[in-house]
Amino acid sequence: MSDLHQLHTFFTILSFLWGACVGSFLNVCIYRIPHDLSIVAPRSHCPQCKAKIRWYHNIPILSYAALRGRCAFCGARIAPRYVLVELLVGVLFLLAWLKLPLLTDTPPLGLAAAATPWLVPVYWLIVWGLVLGMFVDLEHLIIPDRVTLGGIAAGLVLSPLLPALHRTGSPLHAGLLSLLGLAAGWGLLWGVAAAGRVMFKREAMGFGDVKLMGAVGAFFGWQAVLFTLMVSSLAGSVVGIALVATGRKEMQSRIPYGPYIAIAALVWMYWGPRLWAAYAALFTFQP
Repeated sequence: MSDLHQLHTFFTILSFLWGACVGSFLNVCIYRIPHDLSIVAPRSHCPQCKAKIRWYHNIPILSYAALRGRCAFCGARIAPRYVLVELLVGVLFLLAWLKLPLLTDTPPLGLAAAATPWLVPVYWLIVWGLVLGMFVDLEHLIIPDRVTLGGIAAGLVLSPLLPALHRTGSPLHAGLLSLLGLAAGWGLLWGVAAAGRVMFKREAMGFGDVKLMGAVGAFFGWQAVLFTLMVSSLAGSVVGIALVATGRKEMQSRIPYGPYIAIAALVWMYWGPRLWAAYAALFTFQP
């Protein structure tokens, strides 16, 4: 048992470190993809002085702390987003690993249990896409097709290969649930976007949001779509009203919706099935 605990601790730490490294690479993607730049070459460099970043200046989290958020060559301020993404992805990768009930019957932190270890790398892939789409949308008000259309394709392919994504053992059933989820996500948000266009006489929602919700449905099914739509709408409304009330945005300002979809989808991935069961129990309770 002691060896099992040590092994579990090792992989727990490794999951966070691996996530932080992935977050570091995601920072490259977040900066370069909207500008149609290669994510492979050239090497990372300071956007101010153009000096190439040395490897020991590019260690996730630690380098930012050691450099106190400044470029080692010109002293220009490094955007806090870089370390935020590294920390965020590290934590999300860690939570995905903790979904495996290896040492106890239930995972910690109320996480919904993963039925098989093969789900963990799929969860990591989903985190990659959602975090990328979230931060690109925040900065540029677009969601790359490689996130949305790529997510839809990956969800449709992986669902029958890994039916546990949809909490079933049948590849055929999982494939059908993925298609249904795609149709529900795409159709519902397209309907919302069309209604907004009629009501406000302008584009109320980008088509990238529609495709992103379709990807959520392809991976998790129609229940995840309903959950994500409700939670993202509520969160987006609260934040939007707060921004207008504090004068940081005007009523006609464009506010990215993709980040709220991503956050709600992540909540579903980690806790959604348990939250859905608790919600359903409210309607089946009998005294």
